[in-house]
Amino acid sequence: MPTITTEPATPERWDDVQRALTGGGDGASCQCIWPMLPSKDWTRTTTPQRTEMFRAEIDQGPPPGLVAYVDGEAAGWIRIGPRTHQARLPRTRMIAAASTEPFDDASVWAVSCFVVRREHRGTGLNAVLLRAAVEYAAQSGARLIEGYPVDTRGEKQRANDLYHGTLGTFLGAGFTENAVMKPGRVLVSLDLAGDRAASVKA
Repeated sequence: MPTITTEPATPERWDDVQRALTGGGDGASCQCIWPMLPSKDWTRTTTPQRTEMFRAEIDQGPPPGLVAYVDGEAAGWIRIGPRTHQARLPRTRMIAAASTEPFDDASVWAVSCFVVRREHRGTGLNAVLLRAAVEYAAQSGARLIEGYPVDTRGEKQRANDLYHGTLGTFLGAGFTENAVMKPGRVLVSLDLAGDRAASVKA
């Protein structure tokens, strides 16, 4: 069985982040900057500009996501962090309409992107990344995590269309369905404050 580990995306792991993003699909051109920019600003940027922005974000810290390693080689990526840092989310109408959390609350975090290299797809790496991201958010003081996954309804879809993650992956990590934003897209959440309170009572 392969050994799978996860690590925060710190500056010294920049090359590993790039390897995770460039294993096929849109990760190489997006550079995971899509959640960070309103649409009009996104369309004005080039891939080199996005790469520079992403490098600056990681250099400045805190880590905006995690890298998954399979037997020591970078294989996947997940973006997780405060919603207040992800400018596109409050400007996305279906998210703004579905969320009941104030968008100026930095204790609300969001999972907005998954990338897995082609050779590791279908191995459950997204589930590993999400569990690690939940732990990272909890340790960083997050109160609640939102996700905006795709409900595949059991149908096969293009990998590039699943960068939000799948509903099954989120439900498997303990998230709860909150609202259907549009056919095939769901807002889910995980109440970390409630989980901590339950642990204290136990």
